[in-house]
Amino acid sequence: MERETQFIGQSAAFQDAVERASLAASLDRPVLVIGERGTGKELIAERLHRLSTRWDRPYVIMNCAAMPETLIESELFGHEAGAFTGATRTRAGRFEEADGGTLFLDELATMSMGAQERLLRAVEYGEVTRVGSSRPIRVDVRIVAATNEHLPALVDENRFRADLLDRLSFEVITLPPLRAREGDIEVLATYFGQRMATVLGWEEWPGFGPRALAAMEGHDWPGNVRELRNVIERAIYRWADPEKPVDALSFDPFASPWQPVARKTAAKAEGGGASPAPASAAPAPTSSATPSGPVSDLRAAVDAYERQILSDTMARCRFNQKVAAEALGLSYDQIRHALKKHGLNQ
Repeated sequence: MERETQFIGQSAAFQDAVERASLAASLDRPVLVIGERGTGKELIAERLHRLSTRWDRPYVIMNCAAMPETLIESELFGHEAGAFTGATRTRAGRFEEADGGTLFLDELATMSMGAQERLLRAVEYGEVTRVGSSRPIRVDVRIVAATNEHLPALVDENRFRADLLDRLSFEVITLPPLRAREGDIEVLATYFGQRMATVLGWEEWPGFGPRALAAMEGHDWPGNVRELRNVIERAIYRWADPEKPVDALSFDPFASPWQPVARKTAAKAEGGGASPAPASAAPAPTSSATPSGPVSDLRAAVDAYERQILSDTMARCRFNQKVAAEALGLSYDQIRHALKKHGLNQ
């Protein structure tokens, strides 16, 4: 899908953040955008550029976390040929590329103290010096930076320069997490659901069922809007009947009874002893087929237990195999195989 650049949401907390970005856009001053992962920091940064007087000039993005510490200064400020091993030609840095426009520094808190010092000089004096050169170059760049860290706390821990923070924090826009955006979860889910239904060629959008809506509202959404989009799009494409409301969500795409179990190597105590069970082992589900007395045939007991779980789940899901598979964390092929094994696919 194309990159999504519009803002979807009606909550007061979200609208306030967008309004503050719109207000700050026209001022040629640095802006910090703070928020958890998936809250839309990149979209706010782009809004700050598009609504500014620099809208027709370069908009350059640099993810500081993706750059090794040894290369970040070269990426930001450029380098001369021969400045270091592998520097076979002169290269302009991101500041020069963004001259006249906006430079968006994502994951700002990951920048080394040395790079912070040079960044401060560039912001303060409007000059950059390429690695391997002594000649400063004048640049006219507006800085927009983003992070999911609390920068004042990093200053207290001597992990971020206080003078750089003072220079960059003319305006600080803090984006609310999705769980704090009252009423926006269903609005966003419907938007993403309709888009995915269109991609899949559905004739109409059937909406969400009550179970799916309740699951959305009850989830904490640690990945915020990005996570919501993934969950909704996955639910739509897995849904078997486009004419019925989508009523099953899978928050963990890795959930499966056959997923690899992380094994821990534990030293045995002196004199021997069993290793502890893996911490990630899930507790066994309960069922009316659970044997209450001695078991003389383990295989038959396990088969009966599995058959009862499948039978109960199919009845609860109105014999919709797709929904039952979702409820049990199985793929469609896996549940069809299990139903055939126990003679329940009639």
